[in-house]
Amino acid sequence: MEQQVKRMLDVSFSETMRISKLATKMEEEGKDVISLAVGEPDFDTPEFIVKAAEEAMETGFTHYTPSQGITELREVVAEKVSNENGLKFGKDNVLITPTKQALFMSVMAHLDDGAEAIIPDPAWVSYAPMVKFADGITRRVPVKENDGFELNADEVAEEITSRTEMIILNSPCNPTGMTMSKEELKGVRDLAIDNDLLVVSDEVYEKLIFEGEHVSIGSLDGMRERTITVNGFSKAYAMTGWRLGWLVCNQDLLENIAKIQTHSITCATSFAQKAGLTALQEKEKGEEAIKQMLETYKKRREVIVNRLNEIEGFHCPKPNSTFYTFPRYDFDKSSMEMAMHLLENAQVATTPGAAFGDQGEKHLRISFANSLDNIKEALDRIETAVQKL
Repeated sequence: MEQQVKRMLDVSFSETMRISKLATKMEEEGKDVISLAVGEPDFDTPEFIVKAAEEAMETGFTHYTPSQGITELREVVAEKVSNENGLKFGKDNVLITPTKQALFMSVMAHLDDGAEAIIPDPAWVSYAPMVKFADGITRRVPVKENDGFELNADEVAEEITSRTEMIILNSPCNPTGMTMSKEELKGVRDLAIDNDLLVVSDEVYEKLIFEGEHVSIGSLDGMRERTITVNGFSKAYAMTGWRLGWLVCNQDLLENIAKIQTHSITCATSFAQKAGLTALQEKEKGEEAIKQMLETYKKRREVIVNRLNEIEGFHCPKPNSTFYTFPRYDFDKSSMEMAMHLLENAQVATTPGAAFGDQGEKHLRISFANSLDNIKEALDRIETAVQKL
């Protein structure tokens, strides 16, 4: 039996997952594929975090927890965001949940049917589908390479209508690898206050910054009551498979999100919460693990940016954060055609820029979350493949 549900008609599978699926199939066929498409660290979860989960399981901590999360983890998250991000919240303002789930629930709980959410273009592939699932409408604001991928408040203002209810931000940004400045955030802050808008701020890459600083928009004057700040363990601690993160916001905003959690996943995985608790409590070990990963990413960044700019037809700005580059190319192919050309002819997986919005066309997202040897080999293959175009 085939049923057509209206809200699903305009929602497609994630393009990042599509490319990864094709690459995996080729690998299963015995082909030597190098993936520069995956959006996750290539490091193992630090051992002290793994041991905390093992201990939790061995002692029987494998059952339901309170839906909002275990008290001690919510306490340490509240302490972290207060001390590091300037978000003055207590444990009752914290909800423990997978980071992607936090974003999804935030949109579902606070976007009315037919209401509008503003997102940058390019932006992470899942924001627009989340808005669609809530029967909302996405309005995109171009973020241009010529402007350093900065979000212009005047252009945001042009997209605000009487139906606009939400702005979704992502800093540091996937796919551009750029971090929003305090001045950019102040511009968005002023618009949010003047137009009574909610801001959902995805800050999951905050620990992966090479230059500059991370600023949480919720810490700016007037934003505490109108910001949902989302973060997690996946990128900083190489814990993508653990599916663990959090959101913080005031009680009025949290209440409806918590309702969705009780009726969907119930709670985050119990022993994963214990692992997350250890990651934040044992701060020195956690910071040392992040430091080592960041140093490695920085070395890779130099190699991949310089090498891409040596390839005729590619132009790659240097990202100041994350583990992504977002090069533009001159070849007469769409980004999906280019990604498929590189996959089929170079056996290198990349992500088509158009997956992130119209402004991503003629770009590829190329990750450097892979070994230096693999990155060098992949770039050599890419150069050979584009010479055939």
